[in-house]
Amino acid sequence: MHSFMRAIGFEQLNNVQLEELLNKVVASHDYIHTATDSQGNEFVQYTMHIGESMGICACGSYLENGEFSMDYYYPFFLGSGITSHEQVGIEKHADKESYAAVCDDIKVGVTLIYFLQNVGEYLSFIEDSKGGFPSNVTSTMAGLSLGGKIILPINKNEKQIRKNEKTNQNRNHLIAAARDGDEDAIESLTLEDIDTYSMISRRIANEDILSIVDSYFMPHGIESDQYSILGEILNYYYVSNSFSQDRICVMTVDTNDLVYNICINENDLVGVPAVGRRFKGNIWMQGTVNIRN
Repeated sequence: MHSFMRAIGFEQLNNVQLEELLNKVVASHDYIHTATDSQGNEFVQYTMHIGESMGICACGSYLENGEFSMDYYYPFFLGSGITSHEQVGIEKHADKESYAAVCDDIKVGVTLIYFLQNVGEYLSFIEDSKGGFPSNVTSTMAGLSLGGKIILPINKNEKQIRKNEKTNQNRNHLIAAARDGDEDAIESLTLEDIDTYSMISRRIANEDILSIVDSYFMPHGIESDQYSILGEILNYYYVSNSFSQDRICVMTVDTNDLVYNICINENDLVGVPAVGRRFKGNIWMQGTVNIRN
């Protein structure tokens, strides 16, 4: 069973139950998208919702007798709004007809890689445009989490909030200039990182690290689309899995000014979410490229 099926409410499924569920995805799907894949073969993507904005996708192709042959499946959660306006590159995975989207968003300071959800739409667009891909597409991202905890916020007054916002804006401008080869910006960022390291090293002797670091976004493990995050909760609500009846907590999280949705099984969440508190955990990042907007 896919590890992140738990994130959308399927905690324990044996092989027979999983096969029955996947057969239901194909037989009772909500959407189907067909396209031509990178090898010139027919690609089929079945989508079935099992709750608000979440469900299961089964991808594969048809055999000569018309029977569907599944190549892979995955649980999904659809984010809302626009997460990033940065230019996106799409790369195919080596072992199957699935894709990773890559963008350099200056807000998080790392190359952001996420699992592409709308593969069928992407392949259809590439086929219609004869291989061309626009550079001005936006991304809508969402994370699936298998475990996380709620942490209290850092107590900040209005003056500190405004100072942090100004600092973040200046840093983003420096990063943008550094990407264009500005040596002064690169030097300024290097000195700033040294000062930050010195400040943290000095304060950590007497303070907890989570009272110093407000949020972070960094790669986790060996898979390129999984991240360890800490971010402020802007909104939250609960949805139910229509099959298992498990409750799923959906949170809108702000991490280094990157705003996206996270879904996590209520049983895997430690603490009570509230607006202003922080979520700390590991996520599998998914998303769509908004090609036709």
